[in-house]
Amino acid sequence: MQFQRNNKDNRTLIDLYKSLVFPRLIEEKMLILLRQGRIGKWFSGIGQEAIAVGTTLAMNADEYILPMHRNLGVFTSRNIPLTKLMAQWQGKITGFTKGRDRSFHFGTQEYKIIGMISHLGPQLALADGIALADILKNEKKATLVFTGEGATSEGDFHEALNVAAVWNLPVIFIIENNGYGLSTPIKEQFKCENLVDKAIGYGIEGVQIDGNNILEVYDTISKIANDIRENPRPVLVECLTFRMRGHEEASGTKYVPTELFEQWEKKDPVKNYEEYLKSIQVLSIEEIEKIKSDFKNQINADVEAAFLEPEPIANPEQELEDMYAPTSVQIIEPTNSVTEKRYIDAISDGLDLAMQQHNNLVIMGQDIAEYGGAFKITDGFIEKFGKGRVRNTPICESAIVGAGLGLAINNYKAIVEMQFADFVSCGFNQIVNNLAKTHYRWGQNADVVVRMPAGAGTGAGPFHSQSNEAWFTKTPGLKVVYPAFADDAKGLLLASIDDPNPVMYFEHKFLYRSLVGNVPDGYYHTEIGKAKVVKEGEDFTIITYGLGVHWALEYANNNPQHSPKIIDLRTLIPWDKETVLEAVKATGKVLVLHEDTIGSGFGAEIAAWISENAFTYLDAPVMRCGSLDTAIPMSKVLEDSFLAKSRLNETVDKLLKF
Repeated sequence: MQFQRNNKDNRTLIDLYKSLVFPRLIEEKMLILLRQGRIGKWFSGIGQEAIAVGTTLAMNADEYILPMHRNLGVFTSRNIPLTKLMAQWQGKITGFTKGRDRSFHFGTQEYKIIGMISHLGPQLALADGIALADILKNEKKATLVFTGEGATSEGDFHEALNVAAVWNLPVIFIIENNGYGLSTPIKEQFKCENLVDKAIGYGIEGVQIDGNNILEVYDTISKIANDIRENPRPVLVECLTFRMRGHEEASGTKYVPTELFEQWEKKDPVKNYEEYLKSIQVLSIEEIEKIKSDFKNQINADVEAAFLEPEPIANPEQELEDMYAPTSVQIIEPTNSVTEKRYIDAISDGLDLAMQQHNNLVIMGQDIAEYGGAFKITDGFIEKFGKGRVRNTPICESAIVGAGLGLAINNYKAIVEMQFADFVSCGFNQIVNNLAKTHYRWGQNADVVVRMPAGAGTGAGPFHSQSNEAWFTKTPGLKVVYPAFADDAKGLLLASIDDPNPVMYFEHKFLYRSLVGNVPDGYYHTEIGKAKVVKEGEDFTIITYGLGVHWALEYANNNPQHSPKIIDLRTLIPWDKETVLEAVKATGKVLVLHEDTIGSGFGAEIAAWISENAFTYLDAPVMRCGSLDTAIPMSKVLEDSFLAKSRLNETVDKLLKF
């Protein structure tokens, strides 16, 4: 291993050594604790320390780093106290996640570190969003994100690099190529000779370095970071290294040939750098032993102190409260001045006003810029707000949702438009595992609205017509809204944008141009979590939302002999239990109506809650009316038969017979 000093003074060389040996000594302590049964799990980075340490020290302290679970050196090089880290690893209340997550699955704004989730690849897109925010703020910063060679096979890797390349984002993508994805060797993971060659396909620079050489890592990343701060663009860096322990300690290393361990033992990043410093007389054996002794004493003290930290105390109310970021936004009431608008124009008006109100709001989606979106909702926005804030995206839902979270982390707001709600499945992981859980895990708000053009009635078939809200109402941490009227479409959109939590905003395509209503002028909110009684009645209650509200009103108009009370939920998570309960008490009979399939549709939750909490007020079983448990057909005849509306009359008749 050849070390190039490159004019570094002795103090810098020694500081690099201290930063390198400290995480190694912590790791050795962890392995002892593991054998003693005092800790339960450990992901070792022994043999890979030079990458985490060298890259971190090359970055500025106010620049974000997104590491993985084997990058202890990132955290120690950012000077996070070991007691705090140990408390995190042990699930203590004083850890970064208060016992809610383990390992390095956390972030910290104080140290500008954003940890991973177990799905390995999603943090790459977050780096794109963070870097985009820096570009929009005209700040000359770089962002650095880690991945392993195994995760380069994931779609998240491709999507994130492609977006960064197209948008010229100053992101350094670090691949730690340690030869194995758990037990799968690299020859079974990719066909190209070197992973750095993947850079060619994205039209970006690629650099391959010896990941075990601390000076080569530090100098290479320093040079790249300095360059892309001035000339923003992504760079892919492949760091060649080796994992000297198992994927985690319980998995062992029997699958690794002995000769590989012998080969890489000679390339140990700590031992080689030690020998180099001794050879140029920067450190003596005695000085090295003193450094290690002092560190070991510190580590022992910090570890024992962390063991004494308090355990979490289960508090269900606190747990529920922490799923969502608190909002301090005051509800803005609508004015009396109204203008007749179509449902689609109300949404466009809301977006326009929000973009004016928040200069840190970015809209992203396919074809939304010059083309104005598939439904022309953002037509003219690019001329008004510019390409920086109205961004066409490649076809990559996962990366764009992830970039939205990255923007939120870096103090921006994001709206992500799904061209059709059906396509959200391609970004599902980012929504349910990243957006939804981030605040609960480490207190970071995820200020992202995902717009979902949904619903049937246009003969668009199985892949452009779903009302898939139930995919998300099951996921704690998300808010879900579904306006049925033009005024609520605008008010709920503005409320969603002003809410610091992730909101799934469903907008019904059939209503876009078929529904007209009086919409208040100016900026206002429809309060999230508040239902609306759209029709008073005495005979029974219909609880519904979205297009179902209009089916219910049509039923009432066509059946004047009955007097249904109709409730438009407007918000599905959190939903208005108080209004529902009052309606149950008032009528004693309840029908839950929705466009989604009846099996496991959101109506089942409403019906179950009523049965559990309002049973004594019921004069009949709670009835549900939903669409067939099939995919949505294209033919109008078949679609009409599929939809819940075709069974509404008979379901009401069944309810009223009790």
